[in-house]
Amino acid sequence: MILHLHLVRHGQTTFNRYNRLQGWCNAPLTESGLADADKAGHRLSGYDFAAAYCSDTSRAQITAARILDINEAAGHARPELVSDMHFREQCYGYFEGQDMSLAWTAAGGPHGARNYNEIVEKFGLAATRDFLKEADPFHDAESDEEYWTRVEGAFALIASNPDLRDGDDVLQISHGNTLLSLGHRFGGSDLDLSERPKNGSVTDIDFDTSKPFAEAITIVSYGK
Repeated sequence: MILHLHLVRHGQTTFNRYNRLQGWCNAPLTESGLADADKAGHRLSGYDFAAAYCSDTSRAQITAARILDINEAAGHARPELVSDMHFREQCYGYFEGQDMSLAWTAAGGPHGARNYNEIVEKFGLAATRDFLKEADPFHDAESDEEYWTRVEGAFALIASNPDLRDGDDVLQISHGNTLLSLGHRFGGSDLDLSERPKNGSVTDIDFDTSKPFAEAITIVSYGK
């Protein structure tokens, strides 16, 4: 069964505006963030969503609700919104809420990398998570293995929905680093992965529920 997933990055929050790490912690949507959600809702107003998913954070839940409001007003049936921790952003542990540049310097510095992009360039994406966990004095930040195990659980939750059928459209509210991580893992060389997709952007993927996760994702469009 192939599902067409429409992944929307949640609207801008105050932490996004202040350039702070925001994983499992929460911050309210700004006025621009509410507009981000509405813009995505109008872009997706022509789809009949068979299901809708988001993380259990208010920024994702509010974004989802506004998109579904617009979709319903356009004449489509409203699916039940499933909110689950498996759809959360990466957990940054001790570094939650800290300035992004300072956090990534703390993670990469001991390895000779000054920022996030240098860690990726020199050591690969997995190292951004593993180095941050290493730098976390409590080691609460997710390792790369811990992160992907949880993300795979999110896709397994979608695949287990007995009401979904081949070719269905599914709404999923996602997060910046998760979208970037999916781009690195499943995207081609033509994707611009120098920055996270913008708030309110849409990434379309095809999810083949019959395949192992490592082979199940095809990115159709990224951060549009």
